[in-house]
Amino acid sequence: MAAHARHGNPPDLRRLMRRQLAKTRARWQRPERVVRALGVRRGAVVADVGSGPGYFTTRLARAVGPRGRVYAVDPEPEVLKVLVKRLDGRTNVTPVLSRDDDPMLPPGSCDLAVFVNAYHHVVDGPAFVRRLARCLKPGGRLAAIDWAYRETPMGPPMHRRIPLEKFVSIGRGAGLRQVARHDFLPYQYFVVLRRPR
Repeated sequence: MAAHARHGNPPDLRRLMRRQLAKTRARWQRPERVVRALGVRRGAVVADVGSGPGYFTTRLARAVGPRGRVYAVDPEPEVLKVLVKRLDGRTNVTPVLSRDDDPMLPPGSCDLAVFVNAYHHVVDGPAFVRRLARCLKPGGRLAAIDWAYRETPMGPPMHRRIPLEKFVSIGRGAGLRQVARHDFLPYQYFVVLRRPR
């Protein structure tokens, strides 16, 4: 089965990874501001779901510090190989080969799970979010950044985009409630849900 059919990725993964790691991405993705808005604490356990080659993984690893842990979760083995090479000796990142329907993370293990430009790739989003919610500690948060449901200069076609309201509703179905929303990204929504304590 082709990668595109499995995960919504184009067949040319190298080209995709080059685009994900492009220096120009910072202009519209605003990664440092995103990490600040997430309020990541030293020593936290964070899952970067749909990590790709680690654009946010390395930033999250710096934020959690040497006593923290980042799970870099992706369903593409080739992508995780590139991520491992980019870690540059960091020991607080654990690559996790996920399945299409399961992040493959231990239950109750994460303070925060982050989905950046990845949810629209998931085949059965509601089932995946239910499993991901179980991986959160009580009071743990799920942050989703994905493409706004309107035409933008970049991003997937409209039929692949998931409206913010739909994502929040899916989160509610998994027992999560919205606790924050940030509007500083030009092409994407940024919403934070929380698991009850």
